[in-house]
Amino acid sequence: MPAFSIEEITKDAVLELSDCINLAIKNSPKINMARNYALAAKSRIGQAKSDYFPTLGVGTGYYGQVDSYKNSSGNNNYYSANASLNQMIFNFGKTNARINMQKFYEIAANYDTDDAIVQAVYDVKSAYYGVLSAQAKRDIQKANVQVNERQYLRTKAYFEEGIRSKIDLVNAEVYLSDSKIELVKAENNYKTALIKLNNAMYVAYAPDYSIKNTETFNFTSDQFLSISLLTDNPDEKYDTVKYDGQEPIFTSSVEKNDILKSYEFKPYNYTLDEAIERANKQRPDLLSFAATYAAMEESLKYIKREYYPSINGKVGYTHRNTNYFVNNGMSFSASLDFPTVNIMNTVSRIEEARAQLDAALDNVNLSKQNVYFEVQNAYVNMQQIEKQIPLLEVKVRQTLENYELADGRYAVGVGDFIQLQDAKQNYNNAQQSYVDAVFQYNIARATLEKAMGEK
Repeated sequence: MPAFSIEEITKDAVLELSDCINLAIKNSPKINMARNYALAAKSRIGQAKSDYFPTLGVGTGYYGQVDSYKNSSGNNNYYSANASLNQMIFNFGKTNARINMQKFYEIAANYDTDDAIVQAVYDVKSAYYGVLSAQAKRDIQKANVQVNERQYLRTKAYFEEGIRSKIDLVNAEVYLSDSKIELVKAENNYKTALIKLNNAMYVAYAPDYSIKNTETFNFTSDQFLSISLLTDNPDEKYDTVKYDGQEPIFTSSVEKNDILKSYEFKPYNYTLDEAIERANKQRPDLLSFAATYAAMEESLKYIKREYYPSINGKVGYTHRNTNYFVNNGMSFSASLDFPTVNIMNTVSRIEEARAQLDAALDNVNLSKQNVYFEVQNAYVNMQQIEKQIPLLEVKVRQTLENYELADGRYAVGVGDFIQLQDAKQNYNNAQQSYVDAVFQYNIARATLEKAMGEK
């Protein structure tokens, strides 16, 4: 049975994007198949070149003959051995066309391997950013549970003091339960994202490991809203909030530290025209189509030259040992051999080769158009998301500020519980939208890189 992977992941490893890509390239059966097809194409070049090498023939045998006459009989038995060396001297370019055809097919096979690598890199990037996105959303839900715990404990204390009604306490319990359910879903989405990444790397039964942020996706868990209690040590934080007479307060690096300071958003280096130019120069599938077209040109030349003769040389040696004498002899010859040609068949094959050549050219032109529109679409999509990210970052800070104001109003008895929950939900949604935008930007960028043929 085939193994799931060649390269495995060590327990508790911390992988970078490049590590995951390398694992996928080493483990991918599709890439390995493409490489084997390229090796097979290379061997066909050697087969085509074999016409330039001599062929050696060797034979031996014992022959007997018995003759009977009226008054006597006789036999003529002998042993012989022979060897011959045949060499094609010149065939008017037929072998060259065949060799060139196989060389172009090998080039196309190598580009097919590169195309499989490009696809594998894209699959890993998509899955990798999916894990980072799920991880960030899980952190958001963890913070949301913490916030709802704080609200429930505070509302319970207010209810026991007669400041708030029973309905506020019940609503606080409901929102706390909902937030825990959402956290469970977020945990499940994170595990599912890890499975997709393992699948993209072709690694089964992977141990526990973690991945590093990338330059364009580097959220940290402390960038989301968290809760702290006022204590003698202002840096002390509690994972579980316990209301013991001290008023919990918000702590958020979103408020104190702009997310984009660590995110360091950098526009893409290439213009649309430059991206299209790079795609035309390095896109593996497009280059494979071009190499296939060149191979078909050589195939057409080969078929046309089947009419031509070939000049061949032959050298032979024969040894014969009979009852009466031993004979050794050398022979040599040169010949101009004309092939047996079925004119109807050859003409039809030439017409077929021309039609295939035209179809291959149409395929190249169609691929160039598809590459153009694919790059253009990916580039425009990336630019659109690129413009949204700073606006969504501002929205995160604005909804946080509104939430803190609503919380303050509720704490002093001015605002109601519904307003507080609406403000909290708006902030939570803004964080989710921000993470989604960063994820979509990275996917759009990976799609553009794939459209350009980047590995």
